Amino acid sequence: MIKFFLMVNKQGQTRLSRYYEHVEINKRTMLEAEVIKNCLSRSKDECSFIEYKDFKLVYRQYAALFIVVGIDQTENEMAVYELIHNFVEVLDKYFSRVVSETLN
Repeated sequence: MIKFFLMVNKQGQTRLSRYYEHVEINKRTMLEAEVIKNCLSRSKDECSFIEYKDFKLVYRQYAALFIVVGIDQTENEMAVYELIHNFVEVLDKYFSRVVSETLN
């Protein structure tokens, strides 16, 4: 099950967040800061799956945008990884040139 969905720029600023379980606002801020730090500090050669606390993080980078999804331990990481790509393709088609230089 998906716990949250984040879109973050390279500076670490959250551009979009959606939580599918209730999380208090102060805990959201701390969670986002830790998740962003973990994902942005990794090199492109490292795996896009991270075990974090009681869930997993799956992320992809498109140009200056990181998309991070928090999932529970039973979820399929590769399926979520492809879901992220599908989401970005839909955004690119709808808004045109969202991140087109990285999709080609």
